[in-house]
Amino acid sequence: MRRLALVGVLAVALIAVGIAGASTPGADVRLTNDNSQYVSAYTLATGIPYTDQTLQECSISRGRENEPSVQLDPRDTSVLLGSSNDYCGVYNRGAAAGAVGPIWLGYYRSTNGGSTFTSSLVPGYPDDTSPYAALSKARTASAGDPVIAWDAHGRAFFGSESSDDPAGTKKTFGDVWVARFRNPQGEAGPTSRDGLEYYGTTVVAKGSSAPNLLGKFNDKTAIEADRTGTVCDGNVYFAYSRFNGNFGGVGIYFARSTDHGVTFSNPIEISGNIQDVQFPDISVTHNGHVYVTFRQFGSKQNPDAVAIAKSTDCGKTFAPPVVLQTFTPSDAQDIRQPAGGSITQSQPDDPGFEDESGDAPGSTARDCGDFADHCQSGFTFFRRDTQVRSTADQLDGAHEWVYVVYDATKIGTVTSSTSSYSSAGTGQVGQAATYFFRYDGATGTHTAPALIDNEARGHQVFPDISADGGVLHALWWDSRLDPCYSVQLPIGNCANGSTDASLDVFASTSGNAGSNWSTATRVSDVSTNPNYEQFDNRAVPFAGDYLWVTSLGSTAFGVWTDWRDTVAGTDQRETLPDPDAGNADVVQCRTSSVVTDKKGNQTTVFSGDMCPHAGGLDQNIYGDKTP
Repeated sequence: MRRLALVGVLAVALIAVGIAGASTPGADVRLTNDNSQYVSAYTLATGIPYTDQTLQECSISRGRENEPSVQLDPRDTSVLLGSSNDYCGVYNRGAAAGAVGPIWLGYYRSTNGGSTFTSSLVPGYPDDTSPYAALSKARTASAGDPVIAWDAHGRAFFGSESSDDPAGTKKTFGDVWVARFRNPQGEAGPTSRDGLEYYGTTVVAKGSSAPNLLGKFNDKTAIEADRTGTVCDGNVYFAYSRFNGNFGGVGIYFARSTDHGVTFSNPIEISGNIQDVQFPDISVTHNGHVYVTFRQFGSKQNPDAVAIAKSTDCGKTFAPPVVLQTFTPSDAQDIRQPAGGSITQSQPDDPGFEDESGDAPGSTARDCGDFADHCQSGFTFFRRDTQVRSTADQLDGAHEWVYVVYDATKIGTVTSSTSSYSSAGTGQVGQAATYFFRYDGATGTHTAPALIDNEARGHQVFPDISADGGVLHALWWDSRLDPCYSVQLPIGNCANGSTDASLDVFASTSGNAGSNWSTATRVSDVSTNPNYEQFDNRAVPFAGDYLWVTSLGSTAFGVWTDWRDTVAGTDQRETLPDPDAGNADVVQCRTSSVVTDKKGNQTTVFSGDMCPHAGGLDQNIYGDKTP
């Protein structure tokens, strides 16, 4: 979960209207109500009051949430379940203790079609002493990368990766697990209670204990359930990337459950000889066949590409994977150049945060910010890589089609970079765009990749796609309304080094299996700045790795990470002039003192952030109906 410029006067006027103007089809709704109330999942299901120190903190935290997921109940589209990496409990021991509490999976529930959500946590987190806690077999102190699937019988399944050691060491366990929810009155109960009662968490695979992700670490999760009514109906499928640390190589692994998520088969590797892979996604066609798409990362031997593996026996075995489509990736990168001197703090703000890109001068950086996270270009930006997402329409009895989207560099836009920042390969930049193709599992052929929305301006990143009931729905982040947009700049950066409100969510729909797409519609009501430095001791931004859309027929709902509630501020550790022009910093409160060692050397020591509830960490999940 933590691993990985200007146009004419008339256009600018239109953009300015777009940044604050209304969107369609409705008002944005907040899923993460950490400014008001978190309710125990046990209380939601039973009506019996219960709370604890973590839930109390979550109700006032104004904390960080990212990497959202959401799913409509296929039995009742008024019921939606959502989740995210939820940091709301990290200050549950008070600001003076630092961010030592759990990062966990949110459980967000709506029974009115997404008009409002009640916020909670998946049971089993540290501090959970409700009767549900004993049902969880999760062995870690943190969890993230939430993914959700429903079966056709009122059950919902939350998949996760989880890492931190409850004992507080630097070990990263790297487990993956699935939590189960059902209708407390059984399948025949009112559908408004579907997915309400928690009844356990099962560990699908364990990682190995090692610091700094150097052991066997399972990550990048995907989940789906069979709703076809075939012999595979009710099966739950789970896929993930296994990182092998010091041994090298990454594989895509797959496990299945034939007892509604209570137990899972021993995971099998399905990525074959492809050694550098990530981002699995699972699709199930009407006949119960299972498809797993994933990204092949480019190397001297292989190009960047979309690959797919197929199972015709309900996920028991898979044929060797097939590379379907190559592309020029859109992977933000820079060169690490630590700046501003080392910062000494009496208490770190993010003791569990791992920045994969490292802080060694000259190393490749996937994100950039301040201090050890500073990059040669001087830009501030969140990490992003080309994503591969896929789905199938389980209600389509006439076809065995898998629908694929990915955000690659748009053909014809690659040019040399004018700075150390690159996105289309070393020394190259280009416009990110969302591509679509339809794969026919029966014939092994696919349509030519096509742009869903051939927009001349802005980047399109983190796409997702949903299909159930004959209609496709696609969604992505879009920076077309960014007044500073340029292919030479990271998303949300201006040429002077400042950052701005640059991202919106756009969506499109197709009623003819992707042959044509509707004109893209702006979904978000407010453009948002994704580059606030809220992570790694308030030094670097983090937006997560994906967005999500769910649908049944013409009903669709999308969710995204949003910074509209973040309070900007001053970082007291920085010297003036501020290298990022001040507008990537968030409000924070620190004291400082000068310490003199035995040799007479003086060091300024800063406290940790003593006002984490002031809004500087107020990163939220928002959602809305989509076209």
